This record gives sequence, C-alpha cells and structure tokens, in this order.
Amino acid sequence: MSTLALRNMQLLLDEGFVRDRALLIDDGRISDIVAADDPRAHDGRDLGGATLLPGFVDSQVNGGGGVLFNDAPTVESIAAIAAAHRRFGTTSFLPTLISDDFAVLERAIAAVDAAIVAGVPGVSGIHIEGPFISETRKGAHNAAHIRRLEPTHVRLLSSLQHGRTLVTLAPEHTSMETIRLLADAGVVVAAGHSNASYAQINEALQHGVTGFTHLFNAMSPMLSRTPGVVGAALHARSTWCGIIVDGWHVDPVVLQIALRARGPEHFMLVTDAMPIVGSDASEFQLQGRRILVRDGQCIDDQGTLSGSALDMASALRNAVQMLDLTLVEAARMTSSQPAAFLGIDDEVGHIAPGYRANLVLLDDALNVLETWIDGA
Repeated sequence: MSTLALRNMQLLLDEGFVRDRALLIDDGRISDIVAADDPRAHDGRDLGGATLLPGFVDSQVNGGGGVLFNDAPTVESIAAIAAAHRRFGTTSFLPTLISDDFAVLERAIAAVDAAIVAGVPGVSGIHIEGPFISETRKGAHNAAHIRRLEPTHVRLLSSLQHGRTLVTLAPEHTSMETIRLLADAGVVVAAGHSNASYAQINEALQHGVTGFTHLFNAMSPMLSRTPGVVGAALHARSTWCGIIVDGWHVDPVVLQIALRARGPEHFMLVTDAMPIVGSDASEFQLQGRRILVRDGQCIDDQGTLSGSALDMASALRNAVQMLDLTLVEAARMTSSQPAAFLGIDDEVGHIAPGYRANLVLLDDALNVLETWIDGA
C-alpha cells in the first residue's frame, strides 16, 4: 500500500496546533509527522488550510441512522449506526444498550464481538447502561428491566472478547466486592442513574469505579448538606466525567462551574445519541414509548428527556460556544480524554506516529469536511 500524505492544514498534536507539518500514513497508521517541505509530502493531499483533529471517541451511542441498538442488536445495525456517526467525525464509539432483558444483552455483546471481528469501522466495544441502576434515577429507562447487580452477572458483563466493555451502574444497588470483580475482569465501571450518597460513591471509587455517566443527569444532586453523586464526581481527583453539551440536558452555566471546579482535562463529551442522528425522522420508538424531537431535544409524551439528537461535531461546537472552551480543550474532550477513560489511548485519540490514522477534518465553522478511519 502506498503512503498517503496530508499537507497544508492546521494540525492538532499533543503540544497544540501546528501549521508547518505534513502527515504520512501507511497501512492505516500514522507513520511519521514531517516538515511541510519534506519531499515525501510533495504530492500529498492539499487540505486547504482546514483543521485536522484526532477522530472523535464517543462512549455513549444508543443509535443513529434510524436504528436503535436495543431494537436490533446485530452487526448490520451496528454498521448503520457507525456510518451515521462517521459523517459527524466519530471514528471510535461504543454501541450503547440501555436497560433491557438479559437475552437482549447477550445478543448485543455477541453482535459487538462479531462486528469487531468483521472489521466494521469505528466499533471499539460496548457500553452496557443498566439494568443495574436506581429506579429512583432511572430517567428514560424502563423500570421493569431494572435489577440488582450480583456476582453471578460478572461473567456475562465481562464476556466481550474484543474491544472494551463499559458498564454504567448504581453503586448502591450492588456490593463493593462485585464492583471490584467487574474492574478486575477488565470492565470499565462508571457510576450513573444512581441515587447514591457521597460516602457510597467514595467507597465505590476505591473499588474500581473510574467515571461518571452523563454528569448531573439521572443522579443525586449536590446539596448543601448532601454532596450526592454530583458532589463526589466533582470532588474526586482521578475520575472522568461524561457530559452531554446540547443546551438541554444541563444548563451551560452549571457545566462551566463544573469545569472550573475540576478542570476540562477531567471531562469527555458524549452524545447519548438516539436513532434520530443521521436520520430525517422527527420521532422514534423507545421500548414502546413514542419519542418526539422538538427544538433539538428528544422527549416522550410526559416531557422526559430520552437520549439526545446530538452528534459529536455539534458537541464540539457547543463546548466551544456554550462553555467558553478553547478548540484545543474541546477537541481533547472528544478524543484523547475519552480514549484514556476507555483505556484505548495507546491506539486512538492522538495524532502521533504509531497511532491509528483516525482523523477528522473541519472547516472554520467546525463542520466536518472529511473523516478517516484507519487511513481510509
């Protein structure tokens, strides 16, 4: 395979943006970053001065392209979701299964394994969001599926053979020993849809919880005498917080306060995307409920937020515009930081020699012009 050279762009490296470099790609990986006048880049693609970032990493994708993962846990549905989100710069994602029957969970894990083996572009594992959550903080999840997490479930939850497994759970509805079993089995464990106390979350952090799913949403809030899940997340020093920046899930001022409290390097953007992303539809079905899309928000007939209509390119733009972040800060929240949370930052999330050539090209308005996955 011949070398692909990309030149004439604003390129985001770990040290920040540079303009005097060219990127060389061989066999799907970045082989070198060279001076702009290097002879090897002379006949390369001229990117017209646009901005080249690491491809976006999204750990929470319920659906896209008109497909909901819960409804169709198959290789074909995963491929359709991947294609829909690739249009918006996502090059690594976790198909996300919300609370459902164990039979559906088994099929979903098998489908993700098969999709990775088949080489479906962008699939990096699975996110199992429930059913081991709090009924009090269930959000749009169906209460009929909610279960307590027992040690006997660990084998199923850690059965994915390829890629990463992320499990969102309510620590108060399991034991600390079970959380430790999951973490020791290689599962990434996040607290979410939880009504836990600060003390319960703090203990869970000591037993393997490393992140928080959609901070502020579906969790006990921080109050003056009860810090709750939110207070624990903002007080912890070594965990990651996913945030949905669509202007609906959390007020931008609240997110700005959280960023000032912990620093943007502890946060990652997620979409919590529903089938509407990459689709022309204005409504969809979620476990028997009709979900309407109004003014960019997904709500059921009772007005409950049910996932989002957000894509990662929009999340990046919103982070810059709503949260007053620099493009470098926001870009790291879409790439290197979620990759580090998932433990795949040795492969993706950076533009550096040896890394997979997962890239997204943006215009001045931060709209996606082109997306590469493994150099293609």
